[in-house]
Amino acid sequence: MASEVRVEEGPFGPEVRPGQGAVEQTVLFLHGDPRLAGTPQDALPTARELARSTGYAVVCARYRPRFPQALDDVYAAWEHCRAQGGAVAVAGKRLGAALAAGLLLRLRDEGAAPPSCAVLASPLLDFTLDAPSLLLNAAADRTVDAESLPVRAAAYAGAASRSNPLLSPLHGNLHGLPPIQLHAAGTEVLLDDALSFATRAAHSGVAVDLRVYEDASAQGMRQVEAMAEFLRVRRPSGSPQRGPAFSPSRV
Repeated sequence: MASEVRVEEGPFGPEVRPGQGAVEQTVLFLHGDPRLAGTPQDALPTARELARSTGYAVVCARYRPRFPQALDDVYAAWEHCRAQGGAVAVAGKRLGAALAAGLLLRLRDEGAAPPSCAVLASPLLDFTLDAPSLLLNAAADRTVDAESLPVRAAAYAGAASRSNPLLSPLHGNLHGLPPIQLHAAGTEVLLDDALSFATRAAHSGVAVDLRVYEDASAQGMRQVEAMAEFLRVRRPSGSPQRGPAFSPSRV
């Protein structure tokens, strides 16, 4: 593990790199904030902690605020990470998690080599926005304005069908995806997106590690450590731990 990291400006956004030693794996990290906006710089605190904990490089990719251009940008950043050599994992938060999952589907459908694994945090995976938790947790979740979410989602989706799997991965065929870790707080409006995706992925034979925290505060304290451990365990050069296809955890 690396104790010191450095931040460089790469062609697709900031790149956080360990201070020394060879890099076993690169993590493509896709930012996402409660407004379905933000910048790659928003991901830097998490990226620094992941790089320190794992010794991996973390690329915080920028993307345009519209679909499908955003997915095209993420795909280009993926190609950049692959060109650096070594394995590549993908991770994302909220809208970034939707793009990470969409990238998994696009790569699989193209017959391309998949990431070693994926991590989805508080993911927005269904742009039809009909999950019960959007209403049930609206008062408890202070991180997302549930009332403005439909307007922001519509602006991002544009003319695309809301059930397009590359936009809403929850509506896709999830067979053949790499191991996936999902994080959600029990009080957040996007809880059901994570739960439903985890269930469907497990039914499709995907190795799933689902982490549900009691609230956003607990998630913030424990999430990065769990991410780092998952990324280390699933690195291709090691021997991944074998377990059940679906591993739910309430933490």
